[in-house]
Amino acid sequence: MLPLLLAVSDAAAQATDAAPGMIETFGLESKFVIMQAISFLILFAVIYKFGIKPTLSTMEQRNAKIESGLKYAEEMREKLTASQRESAEIVQNAQVKAGDIINEARTTAKDFLEKQTQEATQKANDLLTKAQQAIELERLKTIAQAREEISRLVIATTERVLAKQLSDADRAAYNESATRELNIV
Repeated sequence: MLPLLLAVSDAAAQATDAAPGMIETFGLESKFVIMQAISFLILFAVIYKFGIKPTLSTMEQRNAKIESGLKYAEEMREKLTASQRESAEIVQNAQVKAGDIINEARTTAKDFLEKQTQEATQKANDLLTKAQQAIELERLKTIAQAREEISRLVIATTERVLAKQLSDADRAAYNESATRELNIV
């Protein structure tokens, strides 16, 4: 710093020698100019040390923070993009699985409906067969009762026509005869 001051004072002295009219015109004295230059240099050094240097370091720190923030934002953007792709794939896979589940449910429901229909048809057929068997059994029972009643009526009529009591053997013979004739009809 001192060499700078000496250089400034030498320059001022040479300027004084070169332009005597200017110094006299403005009333400049070299000692005041040198003191002003020294004051300026001291003020410049203080401002640089306590004002400009901390400001520059703060700006560098902020630039570093901004750069790291930008890098972080870029990383987050990449992660977000990857996450969006991944979620889109998950949604697509879920839709495919849901479609498969729906198709499987439809198939299962169709099979269940067919099975229930077959079972209902089978039960209806079984009930119909049982009803037909019951009707046939009832018909046979009714025919047997009718035969017995007809045989009884034949015997009663024969007894009245003959006006005598029939023996058990005669009754059996008449019953067989009536039964044979009923079977033919």
